[in-house]
Amino acid sequence: MKILVTGATGFLGHHVISTLVERGVEVVATGRSLSKMKQAPWADAVTLVQMDLDQLPDSLMDQLHHPSHCVHLAWPNLPDYKSETHLNHSLPQSKNFLCKLIDQGIQKILVAGTCFEYGMQEGELSEKFPPRPDNPYGRAKNQLRLELESYLKDKDTDLQWARLFYMYGKGQNPKSLFAQLQKAIQSGCDEFDMSGGQQIRDYLPVEEVAAAIADLICHPTHTGTINVCSGENVPLLDLVKRYLENHNADIKLNLGVFPYPDWEPFKFWGAPHLLEKVRKQR
Repeated sequence: MKILVTGATGFLGHHVISTLVERGVEVVATGRSLSKMKQAPWADAVTLVQMDLDQLPDSLMDQLHHPSHCVHLAWPNLPDYKSETHLNHSLPQSKNFLCKLIDQGIQKILVAGTCFEYGMQEGELSEKFPPRPDNPYGRAKNQLRLELESYLKDKDTDLQWARLFYMYGKGQNPKSLFAQLQKAIQSGCDEFDMSGGQQIRDYLPVEEVAAAIADLICHPTHTGTINVCSGENVPLLDLVKRYLENHNADIKLNLGVFPYPDWEPFKFWGAPHLLEKVRKQR
């Protein structure tokens, strides 16, 4: 087994590669910046391939050293979930890349989906729920899944679709909540501005998300859509307080400074039962 990981220098890609390397898996890492990949702690343990997904070579598999599996994480223009660029650029870019891999003999593909495919539905969200994406990012991901499923009907490649919920940890986008909270802790701030904090969210440490993805891509038989989530329905304020306690930080939280986001439901979390079942089978 040789696994290609796209988006190697991204938040999740970095951790997925680390996990696969720790497990002794042969990895090909690809990204737009070779210099950034060379700075990663796993750089000497994997095969590095600089590649722009907008400029693919005809002999794609040759340039990628013929991987048998692919974990596709690359997706530009985040975290702007409302940008039409997801539909106009990121969707066709990923489809073209993945279809080339399929045509050239890749055995298995895992694509990072998103909980935003469920749209504004609330409560515990199961894989059995119909997708109802409400923002361009969610619509683009869902459309990619549909087009890949159609394309693969007469092909031999297996498809896994990992619907990712929220994650946090080292390397996350500096604009994300927990990255800003960590910056406030490190800067010795006395106060931290946030929303009211009563929205219900499903968060996992990025290391756990990476481990789940590694389990899935290495699973011998599982295919289809699966939630990658904790299954915990916890108010965001409680998660922030827990984070502060874990870091021994005493910071006053200024609640209600920022409005609740309008691109996501107020209370939602993932159903983890299928993920738990599959991980027990590996």
